[in-house]
Amino acid sequence: MAIIDRYLLKNFLGVFAVFFISFFGLFVVGDTVNNFSEILRYAESNGGLLRAVLKYYGLRSLVFFDWMNPLLILVATMFTVATFRRHNEMTALMAAGIRNERMVRPLLIMSCILVLLAVVNRECILPSFRQDLSTNIQNIRNDKTDAIVPVYDNQTDILLSGEGIILVDERIVEPNFFLPRTLDQYGVQLLGREATFQPSTNEHPQGYLFSGIRQPEELVTESSLKLNGVPILYTPQDTLWLKSDQCFVVSSVEPKLLIGGGNWQQFSSTPELMGALENPSVKHNPGIEVELHSRFVQPFLDLNLLLLGLPLVLTRQSRSLFFSVGLCVLLIVVFMGVIMLCHNLGSSSLLSPALSVWLPLMVFVPMAVALSLPLYE
Repeated sequence: MAIIDRYLLKNFLGVFAVFFISFFGLFVVGDTVNNFSEILRYAESNGGLLRAVLKYYGLRSLVFFDWMNPLLILVATMFTVATFRRHNEMTALMAAGIRNERMVRPLLIMSCILVLLAVVNRECILPSFRQDLSTNIQNIRNDKTDAIVPVYDNQTDILLSGEGIILVDERIVEPNFFLPRTLDQYGVQLLGREATFQPSTNEHPQGYLFSGIRQPEELVTESSLKLNGVPILYTPQDTLWLKSDQCFVVSSVEPKLLIGGGNWQQFSSTPELMGALENPSVKHNPGIEVELHSRFVQPFLDLNLLLLGLPLVLTRQSRSLFFSVGLCVLLIVVFMGVIMLCHNLGSSSLLSPALSVWLPLMVFVPMAVALSLPLYE
């Protein structure tokens, strides 16, 4: 590695680290101040305040890296090149016959490495901590319920609902399931104290174990209900492994699909997203398809943002560092705004999910090429 490469990389990584620590530090301080009482209560039973903060925000740093990586790459690159220009070091290199593409090569290589690290983080690390990351700071002790969004099971036409859900236990509090006409022999509403999701075993497929059945009262004395010859609602009358106040509802709708918001999508791997789309019990969700396509497009968008920003500082015109930073901020706002708009259109089915994700790339790649070519002539 040439001396110039080491010098550029040292400056680049230094700026990247400083901005990451600064931005994340501001986020931690602000969030801690706003939720200090919750953290104090959690710290009382978890080894003190410092340990509680490190445990909670340590994992959030992985999410922060996923969010901020492309922006920090752009900022670090622009600061490195702009500082180089301000000290007239770039002029000296150009006078020595070193072209622009040679100077930015190590920065581009390091940017590719950081983008690959982000992919590994997104696909392997974040899914491993999905339950912890899905818990917000107000529910840091896992003693509160998340809002539940009613979902139809497409295979059985049962509407799954309830008062709330505790994701860490995969448990619905005060479940309220509505049965279709094909299964309403004992009533259309199934109420209980709680319903816990159970994976498939030799005794039953995956579904929800109801406990403390309140309605219909006669359900515990009736035989199991079947749909097209397949048991859908198991009762204690003919199921030995059920207690007298229990029943079992067959469903492939996992608890994560009942939570409002897209946290589970963000913290799921690509194979898990594909499995959710292929789940016959779940109605087609364009938001999941948008997230799935984003996994393939995101690395290219990250690099595309950098290629759009480089011409702003590699131009032959003399610009101040603050002016370059202003252009960088404007570029980020426009770039992210277009992506968010397209994703929202795709999630709302106003655009094809695939087109809504790939459209920004189709728009910005030609722009990056058009802006960059004159600099390397």
